[in-house]
Amino acid sequence: MLNNVSASKVREHHEKFCDVFVAGGGISGVCCAIAAARNGVKVILCQDRPVLGGNASSEIRMMILGADALGRRGKELETEVREGGILEEIRLEGSVRNPQRSDSIFDLILYEKCITEPNLELLLNTTVASVEMEGKNIKNAFAHRESTEDAFRISAKVFVDCTGDGRLGVEAGAPYYSGRESKDEYKESYAPDNGDKCVMGSSILFQARRHDHAVPFKAPSWARKFSEHDLRLRPHASPLDHGEYSFCGLEFGYWWVELGGRQNTIKENESNRHELLAVMLGVWDHIKNDGDHGADNWALEWFGFTPGKRESRRFIGQHVLTQDDLMDSKPFNDAIGYGGWTIDLHAIEGIDGLDVRPATNYLPPYLYSIPLSCCISRDIENLMFAGRNISATHVAFASTRVMGACAVIGQGVGTAAAYAGKNKISPCDLTKNNHAIKAIQQNLIRDDAYLIGELNEFENDLVKTAKITASSQQKGGEALNIMSGQTRAIQGPWGAPADRSHPGLHRWISENLPAWIELCWEKPVEITEISLVFDTGMHRILTMSHSDGLVKKMMWGMPQPETVKDYNISYKKGSLWQELVNVKGNYQRLCRHNFKSIETQAIRINVNSTNGIDHARIFEISVC
Repeated sequence: MLNNVSASKVREHHEKFCDVFVAGGGISGVCCAIAAARNGVKVILCQDRPVLGGNASSEIRMMILGADALGRRGKELETEVREGGILEEIRLEGSVRNPQRSDSIFDLILYEKCITEPNLELLLNTTVASVEMEGKNIKNAFAHRESTEDAFRISAKVFVDCTGDGRLGVEAGAPYYSGRESKDEYKESYAPDNGDKCVMGSSILFQARRHDHAVPFKAPSWARKFSEHDLRLRPHASPLDHGEYSFCGLEFGYWWVELGGRQNTIKENESNRHELLAVMLGVWDHIKNDGDHGADNWALEWFGFTPGKRESRRFIGQHVLTQDDLMDSKPFNDAIGYGGWTIDLHAIEGIDGLDVRPATNYLPPYLYSIPLSCCISRDIENLMFAGRNISATHVAFASTRVMGACAVIGQGVGTAAAYAGKNKISPCDLTKNNHAIKAIQQNLIRDDAYLIGELNEFENDLVKTAKITASSQQKGGEALNIMSGQTRAIQGPWGAPADRSHPGLHRWISENLPAWIELCWEKPVEITEISLVFDTGMHRILTMSHSDGLVKKMMWGMPQPETVKDYNISYKKGSLWQELVNVKGNYQRLCRHNFKSIETQAIRINVNSTNGIDHARIFEISVC
């Protein structure tokens, strides 16, 4: 017997070993597991559902919001705030492969990203149930999969809790907090006068479709009843444009269908789910049958049976992120990510607070940093966490909880976990090790993550010793910009703080097409890898969404027009140029090419076409 979890006689027992074990397959867990695997360690990702994505999956269908704050930040060639790295890769993949905005295709993209990683093993429908401790470290995690009657004992060097509810960490005895702190506890002006156990509630979304004829609806007897007066603070009629709630609509649902703030969102999740169904159906009944809401020809297409949960447990880490950390954009030496969503405080009464605005928002004046120290347990030495359960006050959590930030945190934690596993460093010691932090940050930057104020300082990059020329260049977009160390302009309104923004365009911009950029060395160099970072219009919103109003602000269903489409890379052998790489139809931002070692004194990137614009843009070329 492995332990009491495995006591059932019908279960088959399995022993598994890895460097990094990630519990929870939401967006944070997916990005964490992929990042760790790509950084060279063996990873197991355990998800208790049949699909990945958590609140963004086909089961719940919330869109991934982030630092662009629904377009409140972002200006072309000045304030490019959209999250990079793995999340950008997923978004760009979705825009091209999923123009119809199918939730199942989104599930499939996440699934493919995981199963095609050589170092990553995926366990779906598998629930973490308990752990075995060895002193202050987790030795083993125990999980079971009822669909196959299997039980697993998973040994790892580093354990990462991305479950949202914190199931892995709680089983390990990690300290956590649930509820709202008082104003005085962390000197937070947005906090309530007195602390309590209240949290943000959960929501159930719906999708409706317009038909060419009237479609009746009869609510079940147990559905709640709402009047126009009841919903006066919650816009709910067609057309879709409701000002600050412009992403709400009959085709997407309403996030303010929310309950549970005064409940235990874990222990009372099932009763809350039923009540949320009653509320959602009651809202739809009101829209369809109580006055003219322009919904006669609309019919329900789908609605969730799994609540989208906002808040439950928040672990206590080496640092607790606070309101001032966000609003003052405090610099952290151990930053592994950033955020920019509003401090989005939902009314704890949810829809029962009919006389209360459903949410109050405070936009931080700049992007803010997220430190690794709020992602490492204070007491459990090899436990890390990513997602909505990081170490933050209720007020700070109100911004970091959105999935764009969770994805960034996941990639940062996965990269740090891989570094700890490879270098035999306990996660609890990472933040005390300046060399380790610098290495983790540089790994993140090379993988197209953005860290406020940090530049690419990769020591082995041969670009630093090359002479750089180009077929043409625009003013401000000189070829030498590929060595700036930053792959976005972030100095504009609502971007990075001025003292850490490193103003400039940070990219080569040609005058026309075709175009080329060339790197030459005085003596021959050995090359095994060339990485390119292209422009993907990161000043714009881009996210899988059923909100027609929001999608109108995007370029969804296509590659981004700024992105290089067709290019080839040649290297000079003697006096002749030989083609090394030829790419057609690219739409990704980070393109990394590996090959057997070659010796050369020059390489040339030839850009033949883009996905829309009439000139080439390349942020960075890295050669090693």
